[in-house]
Amino acid sequence: MADNLDRVWWKDGVVYQIYPASFKDSNGDGLGDIPGIISKLDYIQNLGVDIIWVSPMFESPQIDMGYDVSNYEEVYPPYGTVKDMENLIEACHKRGMRLVLDLVVNHTSDQHAWFKESRSSKDNPKRDWYIWKPPRYAEDGTRLPPTNWRSYFSGSAWEYDEHTNEYYLHLFAKEMPDLNWESEECREAIYDSAMRFWLDKGVDGFRVDCVNMYSKSTDFLDAPIVDSRFYEQPAWCYYANGPRMHEFLREMNEKVLNRYDAMTVGELPHTPDPKRVLDYVGRKDKQLSMVFQFDIVDIGQGGTHKYHFEEWKLPVLKKIVEKWQRFIEGTDGWTTSFCENHDQGRSISRFASDAPEYRVLSGKMLSLMMCSLTGTLFIYQGQEIGMINVPKDWPIDYYQDIESVNFYKLMAAKTNNDPEEMAYVMRSLQTLSRDNARIPMQWDDSPYAGFTERKEGAWAHVHDLYPEINVAKQLDDPKSTLSFWKDMIHFRKQHSEVLVHGKFEACDIENEKTFVFVKRFGGKRVVVTLNFSNEEQEVVLPEHEKGLEFMVGNYGNEEGGKGERTRLRPWEGRLYMAGGEA
Repeated sequence: MADNLDRVWWKDGVVYQIYPASFKDSNGDGLGDIPGIISKLDYIQNLGVDIIWVSPMFESPQIDMGYDVSNYEEVYPPYGTVKDMENLIEACHKRGMRLVLDLVVNHTSDQHAWFKESRSSKDNPKRDWYIWKPPRYAEDGTRLPPTNWRSYFSGSAWEYDEHTNEYYLHLFAKEMPDLNWESEECREAIYDSAMRFWLDKGVDGFRVDCVNMYSKSTDFLDAPIVDSRFYEQPAWCYYANGPRMHEFLREMNEKVLNRYDAMTVGELPHTPDPKRVLDYVGRKDKQLSMVFQFDIVDIGQGGTHKYHFEEWKLPVLKKIVEKWQRFIEGTDGWTTSFCENHDQGRSISRFASDAPEYRVLSGKMLSLMMCSLTGTLFIYQGQEIGMINVPKDWPIDYYQDIESVNFYKLMAAKTNNDPEEMAYVMRSLQTLSRDNARIPMQWDDSPYAGFTERKEGAWAHVHDLYPEINVAKQLDDPKSTLSFWKDMIHFRKQHSEVLVHGKFEACDIENEKTFVFVKRFGGKRVVVTLNFSNEEQEVVLPEHEKGLEFMVGNYGNEEGGKGERTRLRPWEGRLYMAGGEA
């Protein structure tokens, strides 16, 4: 990457993700809604946000919290109406912010009109809009699914339909059948209903769900057996990054996105090779603006089962950050900076410390790190106030996420409720479950964290620590996590050349306690030092980085100096700069 700037709005912008069900309830029904989002736009704008990403708010039976869409052109009634969405788009634009929506087109709900037609008969015109296959049979005559593929939500990825005596593919819940992108007619309907409908209303782009899963291997082979306890096996090698994937994305751009100044950020799991990622984000090829590389949020996940937590050490994180910070050097690609979203545990609990004495420091340190990384910065609701994972003593009955609950039930059945195994599963869920990110936003210390006025409470349990961790308590506190995020976002924009666009260099990569890296752009240099431990650590600043001046730190500026101090306190982060204005 040369020392020149490519000032595109979605590169320099800061994105704030909103999960509608959990953000703000405006009408007292216990569920977040679109008017609730509108009521908090000034708060979001004051944070320094340029782009808002709203997770699915489309009409849906809510089997998977809106990722099972039954009508792309309608809004889930408890969230509001299409008119409310038009008001939200207008309100964002009036404040100089942009709005992007989730584009969920790998699958629909089984309640979508398209699927109802598809399953009605084998000769229905929409039959091939979904992926149907005949059963196969064991030697003893037992009916079997077409393959042994495992669903992300446990069990088979195939569901039998008695009416037509065929199976349909669902990589997620059985109520979420996969669309067949091989059908040109189906693709055209997707472009019209899921994309043009909203782009014509003024949305500024999409976060593209499961963006590398539209093209499946046409052979439909059995997946390799990696866990012999189960018939179903992970099969992403057959449905991720398939043979026509890039062709489909080029067509999507040519027919739709290129006609709007639209941003796209793709969800790109199972793609650890930078060369394959670059195929998606190269500017000349016009497939995606950028993608989420999943390596960092996959840290700690089990190899065969996501919710079998595995211990890890800091060099793992450092090497992942270095890998994705450097992969765009010398290319026309772009990257993202994120460590939280609606599918992940909270970053303080996963990557730092949520112990009471270190929680605020950890949140600030991670903010300093994320705001110093090259790429478009994404923040998830509540990250800015330091929300943490659900309490360790919450029982499984408090969890609502279909993926987590299904896995718990699967392991309970498979192990006959073995106490040791189930305790391990609960520890893993407390670290990794999607419920950690989906509980209500904590606005103040009133009942139910100010999220809802419903006397029975919110749709999901509110965190026990909401009286301590909430927006109202932090708004006017200059030492709060929220104030630090505001300051860091402002600082990032003030020095965007080096922080948003700069070249990255990691130092002492095998150190298990500290993370030191350098950013450069033109004559400006930044050195970031981070202590990922509960103890003081010595940090040696790079010898060639002379003339450094302390600029910002999560312990405050009272010990400023010129960069001579090389001992970091527990969970301390410091940023030094040279060659630029202070």
